[in-house]
Amino acid sequence: MRSVILRATAPYLTALMVLFSIFVLLRGHNEPGGGFIGGLIAASAFAIYGIACGVASVRQAMHFHPLAIAGAGLMLAVLSGCLSIPLERPFLTGLWAFPAVLGGDVGLSTPMFFDIGVYLVVVGSISAIALALEEEDS
Repeated sequence: MRSVILRATAPYLTALMVLFSIFVLLRGHNEPGGGFIGGLIAASAFAIYGIACGVASVRQAMHFHPLAIAGAGLMLAVLSGCLSIPLERPFLTGLWAFPAVLGGDVGLSTPMFFDIGVYLVVVGSISAIALALEEEDS
């Protein structure tokens, strides 16, 4: 599809969808959302960008190969589960830390890093599938 309107608006729509996917990812701990849904939204953004501008521009915008992104996400998810083992707690036990940053406490947790890992796995794997299908089509 080579619509002028879609090609002109796709970069802005993609940026808004990726920002919204990060919002959904980060609010998923207390309300509906999380890594899986946020990853699907981001992968959809890259798919729209690929339809409008082509596969080469999507690969350039992603900076990394999609399967490398998925592998990094899988490693992050597994490592977030392994952090509880040295403390003699079961695998995937949630751990929290509240370091002081700029005079305020910032809550960091292993469930958050697990969600970020799931987000990266979904973005990488779905984007790899979509890009492979788009390359095959053209």
